[in-house]
Amino acid sequence: MIEYNPAGIGRVRMHPALVVSLSFAVLILFGTAALLLPMARNGTEIGWLDALFSATSASCVTGLIVVDTGTAWSSFGQTVILLLIQIGGLGIMTFSTFFAYLFAGKLSIRNRDLLESSFGDRLLAHPRRLLLAIIALTLVFESIGALVLTQRFAVQWPLGKAVYLGLFHAVSAFCNAGFCLFSNSLVQYQTDPVINITIMVLIVAGGLGFWVWYDLRFLIRGRRTSLHSRIVLTTTAALLVFGMFCLLVFEWGHSMRHLSPGGKLMASVFQSVTSRTAGFNTLEMASLANNSLLIILILMLIGASPGSCGGGIKTTTFAVIVAMIYSRFRDQRQVQLLNRGIPEAVLSRAIAITFMFLGMLILACLVLLVSEHPGGVHTLGRTLFLEVVFEAFSAMGTVGLSMGLTPELSDMGRMVIILLMYIGRVGPLTLALAVAGRRRFRVRLAEEDFWVG
Repeated sequence: MIEYNPAGIGRVRMHPALVVSLSFAVLILFGTAALLLPMARNGTEIGWLDALFSATSASCVTGLIVVDTGTAWSSFGQTVILLLIQIGGLGIMTFSTFFAYLFAGKLSIRNRDLLESSFGDRLLAHPRRLLLAIIALTLVFESIGALVLTQRFAVQWPLGKAVYLGLFHAVSAFCNAGFCLFSNSLVQYQTDPVINITIMVLIVAGGLGFWVWYDLRFLIRGRRTSLHSRIVLTTTAALLVFGMFCLLVFEWGHSMRHLSPGGKLMASVFQSVTSRTAGFNTLEMASLANNSLLIILILMLIGASPGSCGGGIKTTTFAVIVAMIYSRFRDQRQVQLLNRGIPEAVLSRAIAITFMFLGMLILACLVLLVSEHPGGVHTLGRTLFLEVVFEAFSAMGTVGLSMGLTPELSDMGRMVIILLMYIGRVGPLTLALAVAGRRRFRVRLAEEDFWVG
């Protein structure tokens, strides 16, 4: 939108959603340029497309890789990836708004709009406190996580290396990025309680959303939290238990048959936690049964919570859709959730987000199937179908789990995954608003009933 001032000098005003989208694009471009520097590589020849893929995956806190993070990139390159994860996890608008407050001493209406665009429609009455809480909370969680992981890694690595490993994986876990400096992710620590529990706590903490952590202060004071926080906590707990139970049953005598009962429980809990958005794994994805992969696809689709480091359609969206279906089957006029009525605007938004998410996934899968296997149908093509769907869901949900297809993708396939990771981080609805803007129709047409279903 163009706005002209009285002096006749044109000024361009952009929608906050467009600013968020462009900011992530600029971050990705800067990250790509940094990763293309000779000092970023560990003696390995890496093209611009692989650098773009890695920068996008880090900025969008996804974790899908086309080159091994621990061996292909130098210490400088890994530091660039770590910074991209941190900035992308918190949201570049969080940083820009925080520094605007820090240097200007106040938040303008425009900066409040940007913050609201990044963290949802609910904005605290004191945004300065929110920003300070975000930075402080992030530093506290990552520092404690880094300290615990460092002590564990120091058992098998020199102290300097242990500190580096602890910091990298703590930031990657809290930001739900899934980047790992070990070639097989955390499979070698499959039964290690310290690493498993620490990574899981960081993932859940980063996936709940900053609003929930800020809102939990009411519990300390003995007061009731907001409906948003109650929905997030309830849905998160239900999904974690559901995923754990399914994986435990399906993989008990399959990929986890060599583990003790306690090890099986830990592995199933860890994979349930990380499958929703984080991307770490202690089980080989390619070795899982098809029914387990279906459960993981569902968890990746739902993802984390609004205002968090994770992706997906979000836990609140899923909860609203389930509540709507339940209410319609009971023939209730009002959709209810946790003893509260859900506004029609929230229902419409949840439906729009879900269908846009699924529509983009279907289109991406179709393009990937054509680009990666243009030939006829045979056994390899059937296997490729599952791998393509899994990688697409992982990219769009900014999860990072992989069945091993990503490094083998063609240039076209990599571009599709890059686009999915970007859309998954920015958000389908935010991207649509950034491109089309908000249009309000004042004319209401006559309604007519018809059959559906």
